[in-house]
Amino acid sequence: MKFLRDFLDKQKPQFGKGGRFEKLHSTFDAFETFLFVPNKTTSSGAHIRDAIDLKRTMSFVILAMMPALLFGVWNVGYQHFLSLGQSPGFWPMVYYGLGKVLPIIAVSYIAGLGAEFVFAQIRGHEVNEGYLVSGMLIPLVMPVDIPLWMVAVACIFAVVIGKETFGGTGMNVFNPALLARAFVFFAYPAKITGDTIWIGGLSKPEGVVDAFSGATPLSNAAAGAMEKIPDFYDLFFGFIPGSIGETSKFAILLGAIVLVVTGIGSWRIIVSSLLGGVSMSLIFNLFAANEYMKIDPMTQIMMGSFLFGTVFMATDPVTASQTTRGKWIYGFLIGFFAIMIRVFNPAYPEGTMLAILLMNAFAPLIDFYVVEANIKKRLKRALTGVKPLKQN
Repeated sequence: MKFLRDFLDKQKPQFGKGGRFEKLHSTFDAFETFLFVPNKTTSSGAHIRDAIDLKRTMSFVILAMMPALLFGVWNVGYQHFLSLGQSPGFWPMVYYGLGKVLPIIAVSYIAGLGAEFVFAQIRGHEVNEGYLVSGMLIPLVMPVDIPLWMVAVACIFAVVIGKETFGGTGMNVFNPALLARAFVFFAYPAKITGDTIWIGGLSKPEGVVDAFSGATPLSNAAAGAMEKIPDFYDLFFGFIPGSIGETSKFAILLGAIVLVVTGIGSWRIIVSSLLGGVSMSLIFNLFAANEYMKIDPMTQIMMGSFLFGTVFMATDPVTASQTTRGKWIYGFLIGFFAIMIRVFNPAYPEGTMLAILLMNAFAPLIDFYVVEANIKKRLKRALTGVKPLKQN
C-alpha cells in the first residue's frame, strides 16, 4: 500500500489551498480517509482518545449486517424458484439473488454518496462517512422487485431531507434509512405492498405455482389468515418472503452480537424494545378482541422487520436516546408502539418503521427529562445533607 500512499501524497497539493483542484478538496479528502486512517488529532479541550473513529465504527456496523445480507441474497433466489416449483440447488439461488440484490446496493451507494459529494462541494465541508451504513441499510429494508429509480430517489431524499437539511452526519433527527423506506411506502405504496414484489422476476403472475403464496407473515396476519403464518422454524431462520435483509432472525441476532460485543449498539435499547413488544403483545392477548390480538408475543417479534429495526435502526447512536435511563424508555416505547400500530391499523403492517421514526423525534425530549430528573435528585440530596446554621 506504500505506492498508493506515495501517489496520494504527490497529488495532495493539487487539491489543497491554492492548488489546481482546490474546489475538489472535500472529494479528495473523502477518498484519502476512506483508504487510510486520518492523521489529524485534536489539539484543545477535553476529548476521549481511542483507536476507533467514525469510519471504523461504520465498518463494524456493515460487518454486523453481512449475515442478514448474505442470507437475503440466497433467500431471494430461494423464494423465486420456490414460486416456480423449481429447486435448482444452492448456487443457482445465490447467483439469482446476487443479480437482483447487487444492483439495488450499487444504486443506493451511487445515488446517496453522489448527493453527499454534491453537498460537500457546495458547502465546502468534508464528506461524512455516515452514509456507508445507510447505503447498506436501505437495500436491506426494500423488496427485491423495487424499481432501481425509486431506490435512487429514496436515497437522495434520505440524504437531502433526512441529513443535510439538519447539518449532516451526527445532526440528523431521523434515521436516514427509515426515511428512505417511509418515502417509498407513502409515495409509491403499490411498489412496497402486495405479494409478488417479494419474489423477484415474476413477469407474469400466472407463472406462480398454485400451492405458492408470496404473502409475507404480516400480510397474512393483517388479512386474518392466521393459519397461513409460517411456523417458528421458518420465521426464525427466514425461509419466508419479505424485505431483503429482514427475514432471517438468526442472521440478525448474529449481527446483534457483533454490535453489542464491539460496544457500538446499545444492548439496553435492544432488550427494552423486546420487552416493549412482548408487553404490548401480552396486553392484546389479554383482551383478544380479534384474531390478530391472539397472536403470541414470540410470533409477533418474529414477524416483519421488528427484530431488524430493533437491532440496526433503533440503536443508531445519532437518533437514539443518549442517557442510560433514556435508552430503556426509548427502546421500550419503540417495541410497545410497533406492535400497537401493527395490530390497531393493518394498513400500516410494518409498525416498526413508524414507531422508530416517532421515537427518533422524542429521543431528545426523553433525554432532557432524564437529565432534569437527575439534577433535581442531586439537588434534593445536597439540600437534605446541609446542616442548619446555628443561631447566635
